[in-house]
Amino acid sequence: MADNKQEEAFRVIDRRPFTSDGDIRKDVVEAEEREAEREAQREAARHPAPAATGGQGKAGAGGIVGSAGEAVASGEVPKASPAFENLIRMIGSNAAMVLGAYADPRTGQPMLDPEAAREFIDMLDALHEKTKGNLAPEEAELLLDLLGKLKMTFLEVNQAVAAQAAKAKVGAKK
Repeated sequence: MADNKQEEAFRVIDRRPFTSDGDIRKDVVEAEEREAEREAQREAARHPAPAATGGQGKAGAGGIVGSAGEAVASGEVPKASPAFENLIRMIGSNAAMVLGAYADPRTGQPMLDPEAAREFIDMLDALHEKTKGNLAPEEAELLLDLLGKLKMTFLEVNQAVAAQAAKAKVGAKK
C-alpha cells in the first residue's frame, strides 16, 4: 500500500492567463477564440438571422439596452431567469387566491377580494410594460398567458358578484 502512494504523482497545471512577464499566454487566447466561435455557432443554430432587417433591431444601430444598463446586441435574445419566472408565478398565485381559486384553510370557503386581485393584476401589467423587449420568449409567453387568464377570471368573478348583488337587491324589494 505504501508503494501505491509513491507511484501517484502530484501534478500542477498553471491555468493563469498571463506569463510571468505579464503577457497573455497564446493558448489562453486560442481557447477564448474557440469558445467564442462555439458560442456564436450555438447562438446562430438557436436563433436564425432575421430577414431583411439590415442587422438592426428595434433600437437601431446602438442595440437594445438591457435591464442593468448594459448594451445587448440587436440579434441577441435575453436569457430566461428562474427568479423572474418565480416572481411572476408568485404574484399570479396570490391573484388567483384572492379570486377564489383556493379555499381558505380555516373556513373551507373560497377567498374573494376583487380589489386585491386588481392590485396583483396591475402589478403584472406593470411588469409586462416595463420589461417589454427585455424578456426571454418563454418569460414573455408565461407573463402574457397568466395575465390573460387572470383578467378573464377577474371579469367572471366581478360579473358573478354583480349578478348576486342584483339578485339580492331584487329579493330584498319583494
